Amino acid sequence: MYFYRKKNRLSLNRSLFLLFLSISFPAFSQVVNLNGKWKFNIGDKVLWASTNFDDTNWESIYAPSPWEEEGFNGYDGFAWYRKKFDGRKLEKEGSYYLGLGYIDDSDVVYLNGQLIGFSGSMPPKFKTAYNRERAYVIPNELINFAGDNTIAIRVYDVIHGGGIIEGDLGIYRVKKSQLLVDLQGVWSFGTSWFGKPIKEVGDWVNIIVPGPWEYQGFPKYDGFAWYKRTFLFPENLTSEGLVLLLGKIDDFDKVYLNGQLIGSTNDHRPYGDSESYSRSRVYDIPVKSLKRKGLNTLEILVEDMGNIGGIYEGPIGITTRSNYERYFR
Repeated sequence: MYFYRKKNRLSLNRSLFLLFLSISFPAFSQVVNLNGKWKFNIGDKVLWASTNFDDTNWESIYAPSPWEEEGFNGYDGFAWYRKKFDGRKLEKEGSYYLGLGYIDDSDVVYLNGQLIGFSGSMPPKFKTAYNRERAYVIPNELINFAGDNTIAIRVYDVIHGGGIIEGDLGIYRVKKSQLLVDLQGVWSFGTSWFGKPIKEVGDWVNIIVPGPWEYQGFPKYDGFAWYKRTFLFPENLTSEGLVLLLGKIDDFDKVYLNGQLIGSTNDHRPYGDSESYSRSRVYDIPVKSLKRKGLNTLEILVEDMGNIGGIYEGPIGITTRSNYERYFR
């Protein structure tokens, strides 16, 4: 029944996925086709994410296709996929995402040893994402434009068809973004008692932004949470007035850049009357708060009163005031 239900929902979810792409990734086109043979191994070891790991002795299987149809009939559990692509096919000025179709059940994805995305959650807090088509932003700073790049995918399957089961696998170029710094992707996240700062490293987990936290391991959670992201701002970019775009947040937020409060949204209305969740967050960045050299730290305190919570809709990033007025307003 589980596999039957999945197959019946793929066409609907693909339609919703293409609608999502048309909004988030306008004018997308495939530049690297990843359908075909992938290196594959059952089991689970952290070192398999490494670029330098030697997978010569692994099996080769076709993807997309359930691994049960590729010689691993009846296997449920952990397995890894690995595949290389040539970065010389990409342009340094481009913006890219990795499309991985449908994966049964949950996955964690690395590029050149660095985490770029995940869907569902792994045991012991397992949550399937079998009916969600994967599209992960690829940060340009992780791409080797001069040669080989390694994609590594950790997959957990609980029952029936497992692995990369369906879709058009590839690297897709999207229309040039008007964002100077694209902040979509993996952030650090932690729930908080009445908004108290999170001091212990172990209290942070990974989360994908944008996306409600209920779908990422925190179902039915209402209250306070912190988001954190570090980034480099290229020294040679414009000194024109800059703004931080944070999409839409449910419900209230306070935003800090390198420890300085730069923006907040809170209409102070109760649940059911408040409309803060529907407002796009656009905050001016004070010149002195942004580091042109070294890492910048962005921290966002979010308070959710009910229903979904968190940074749930983009765009997320930094742009100029003129670009904001022209392309985003």
